Amino acid sequence: MKTLIIGGSSFVGRAITLAALEAGHEVTVFNRGATATDLPSDVQRLVGDRRLDLSALDGHSFDATIDAIAYQRRDVELLHDALGARGGHYLQISSISAYEEPAAVGADESTPLRQLGDGDPNAVVNNETYGVLKAECERAAEERFGSDIAIVRPTYVIGGHDKTMRFPYWVARMQRGGRVAFPGPRANALQWIDARDLGAFVVALSERRYAGAVNANGPVVPFGEVLSRVAAHVAPEGTTLTEIDADRVTQMGLAGKFPLWTGSLSETMLAMSNEKARSLGLTLRSLEESIDDTVAWFADRTWPEQWLTSEEEQRLLG
Repeated sequence: MKTLIIGGSSFVGRAITLAALEAGHEVTVFNRGATATDLPSDVQRLVGDRRLDLSALDGHSFDATIDAIAYQRRDVELLHDALGARGGHYLQISSISAYEEPAAVGADESTPLRQLGDGDPNAVVNNETYGVLKAECERAAEERFGSDIAIVRPTYVIGGHDKTMRFPYWVARMQRGGRVAFPGPRANALQWIDARDLGAFVVALSERRYAGAVNANGPVVPFGEVLSRVAAHVAPEGTTLTEIDADRVTQMGLAGKFPLWTGSLSETMLAMSNEKARSLGLTLRSLEESIDDTVAWFADRTWPEQWLTSEEEQRLLG
């Protein structure tokens, strides 16, 4: 099977590429060639900018196209203009952020998507616009590629090669030990999926030319429980976790320093059903396996500037 992956070099795209190779596909990746990658040499690489120059796709045909980096409507439209039917079955990686906040926990794929309204479908992507732009990418995909496309909506993705540096913060912080500050409430819902599980699931859907939308997420686990499991797996003896009141974190201007934290209220968007994905064959490895993968990848990397510093943590802990 000839598979084209738009992106394909880092984190989610990398995991999909490796899963496709393991499944015996003939894999081609299209990206700007700007990201260092450890992909095997038998992956064909086409270099171009999906918003400026897709000419590297000329003359190529594929059985399936997996679009891992669609963030604006024009991304989808330009790709379709360049590929058309030569792309084969189209699968887009979207996000649960494309949904309106569900009314209750356990919501499924029938949950309404966000509406763009008078907004710009090609606006700058940031925390405020990300979800509605992903929803617009889905609409563009169905308009251009047809109704037999697949849409996969993952929650937080974790594991090695995580360029978002969200989950790696908690793993690296627990490894340091001592008193670890974390924002409450500890009971807030959290869902995740390992990049390798997501990659294998996406490839399997592509192989069967699946048509429809599906969430890609694991079970609902309280935020505090997740952190406790990370600590139990990698923290040195004597490590303690100290919950900090959400208002105190916000008042001190440190809310943005705590990855995966949803604030003072639990979000129903992080407590969605994965029943459909399970019925389609999604399998999930343990959190501890994802922790090990993160440890091996992060190794002795420098503490990123956006992470909470020791001084800031001490201020929180008093």
